[in-house]
Amino acid sequence: MNVKRGIKIATAIKYDMDKDSAPRLVAKGVGIVAENIIKKAQENNIKVLEDESISQSLMQLEVESEIPEVMYDAVAKILAFIYEMDRDKKGR
Repeated sequence: MNVKRGIKIATAIKYDMDKDSAPRLVAKGVGIVAENIIKKAQENNIKVLEDESISQSLMQLEVESEIPEVMYDAVAKILAFIYEMDRDKKGR
């Protein structure tokens, strides 16, 4: 998917270690849909990582599909970001 410069994109992943064998893409969107994904995340205190290259890669997947192994490096970056945010929050 080729998105024009300046147009917002957003993706969301979910990982339930008890149910999933890999993280899943649960939402993706461009423009107003992307803005709504981000707004919903913020309303639910879900951490948001801004990384265009990761989002561009995830946009290639179908919603509800598992993240393929070739994208695990990108997902590891997301999980590390969440871990750091949680650790910083607990340290306060």
